[in-house]
Amino acid sequence: MNKSDAKQGQQASELISTHIAELGDWRGETLGRIRKLIMDTDSRVVEEWKWMGTPVWSRNGIICTGESYPHFVKLTFIKGASLQDPSHLFNSSLDGKARRAIDLLEGEELDESSFQALVRQAIALNSSNKSKQSQKAKL
Repeated sequence: MNKSDAKQGQQASELISTHIAELGDWRGETLGRIRKLIMDTDSRVVEEWKWMGTPVWSRNGIICTGESYPHFVKLTFIKGASLQDPSHLFNSSLDGKARRAIDLLEGEELDESSFQALVRQAIALNSSNKSKQSQKAKL
């Protein structure tokens, strides 16, 4: 990571922290817990702030986004359709060709170990795609 990337990541992290604090309710608490789970899963995850106010977590590509709406928090895995979900955490965007999402309502519990398994799978998928792209570039 170069200095520019580090600075952007730091600014994004600050924006995400501010966003979580400004929510000031169960949505902020939920997004804060999700953020910690993601960062605890892999310390090399980079936080980004995209699309005019959406927290994004990436490693060799986007893992997931964290959006807050009045009645739910949505966690969208960009390549979720390619991930194994034996615990059936995905409950939204199930018809999409690429994405899958988890909508969390107030008071709803999330199976943390299953969620972290999805994060690990997304990272592995992003890493394998990056490796394939590097091999193609060498040819």
